[in-house]
Amino acid sequence: MIVTFEKAGERFAEELPAKTNLVVRAGIRKFPWPHLRYGCGMGKCGKCACRVLAGAETLPAPNWQEERVLVGRLDEGLRLACQLWPEQNLTLTQDDVQVAPPRP
Repeated sequence: MIVTFEKAGERFAEELPAKTNLVVRAGIRKFPWPHLRYGCGMGKCGKCACRVLAGAETLPAPNWQEERVLVGRLDEGLRLACQLWPEQNLTLTQDDVQVAPPRP
């Protein structure tokens, strides 16, 4: 599977094994995505919110963490990168994506 990250007009792509968590991959510096924003890695902070540009139909439905953090924004195509374990090609961006941290 190929995962592509678009940032400020540039495209960064890598072939990854299916079901690779994107934030874990970025965190261990094995993923060539400069400037991927992420924080807690547990679906709590919302820093890793991304807009899915292609491949959304291959992802499972948002889980409860995404529903809590992205309330009212899921219909905009937003997902939390830390909660994604894609199995098919996927294209994401964080350009113009701002999510307020959820209330405790």
